[in-house]
Amino acid sequence: MKSKLLIGIMLTLVVGYGLFEARRIIAGPEVTIVSPADGAAVAGPTLTVRGTAKNVSFFTINDSPAFTDPSGNFSYTLSPAPGYTVVTVASIDRFGRRAAKSIALTVLDYCPV
Repeated sequence: MKSKLLIGIMLTLVVGYGLFEARRIIAGPEVTIVSPADGAAVAGPTLTVRGTAKNVSFFTINDSPAFTDPSGNFSYTLSPAPGYTVVTVASIDRFGRRAAKSIALTVLDYCPV
């Protein structure tokens, strides 16, 4: 009786620990854009998009391959044309699940002095 109870407890611990370690795989990819804010008006010749991407194996910004640091942070600089611009950050995990975030920006006409 005691050995069955001990085996049951051990099995529960092993399965519980396995599920705990697999939580990121189960959750799928996550993408967050930190700056600039959605709907912002920006001026200047360049725009830097910053954020985080977790649990990704392939990562793109406006359909161009991009990279993250070991912590999952990214920083991408682009030169959008003046007017309305949409920046899309997308990721795919190793199981083919997708996550994407988009922000809409108004790029003001920039004229250096």
